[in-house]
Amino acid sequence: MKVAEGVAMLELEIQDTVLNPTLVWDESAAVLIDTGMPGQSEQILKKMAENGVSLDQLKAVILTHQDLDHIGSLPELLKMADHPIEVYAHEADKPYIEGTRRLMKADPENMNEEVWNKLPDQVKELYKNPPKAEVTTGLKDGDELPDFGGMKVISTPGHTPGHISLLLQKGKTLVAGDAMVCSNEFLQRPVEQVTPEMDTALQSMRKLLDYDIDQVICYHGGLASGNIHNQIKRLTEE
Repeated sequence: MKVAEGVAMLELEIQDTVLNPTLVWDESAAVLIDTGMPGQSEQILKKMAENGVSLDQLKAVILTHQDLDHIGSLPELLKMADHPIEVYAHEADKPYIEGTRRLMKADPENMNEEVWNKLPDQVKELYKNPPKAEVTTGLKDGDELPDFGGMKVISTPGHTPGHISLLLQKGKTLVAGDAMVCSNEFLQRPVEQVTPEMDTALQSMRKLLDYDIDQVICYHGGLASGNIHNQIKRLTEE
């Protein structure tokens, strides 16, 4: 789904849900923001091709954070490419993505035994051996990536310590990751069950009021538009 010139939301189907990585490109190169679950690389390439973008054009992947459904197909894409692909992520989430620390929300050692025993064997194996990849460039709040009309890094912790959102100057589009979710084209707070620091997450949402945003791509729920500032204010004042 194209949301601005050179910006598309890739709608990846998995079971009964949809994940929404973002593709940003021009005539010479492309950047992918988040990579779905493990095993979705072919679906990602198909969605890219629908927007006229090939794997050969992919120069970088930016991860909004460490969660399994965001880093999932990254190792597959890196292996499939016959050229180097840069990997960007916030410094705070870098050790989790690289595998030197266990993913915060997929660590078997910290899971309730009853919950663990109820998980399918396939999920258990994924938790024990999650995807990992080297982060070639660490990001911090306020960094600006000049490509594709400009991308501003906004640190939005709460969902994870190193969660980031990206403001794309094209179309004044915010790629929010899991800093917020969308329901029926309206913004909602992040999901409390998987947001360990909700107070911090709400502070991150308030921070977004400082930016000129016309539309928001949420990884869960898709595109939200229309009085974005008013929507965020309402959610953070409740």
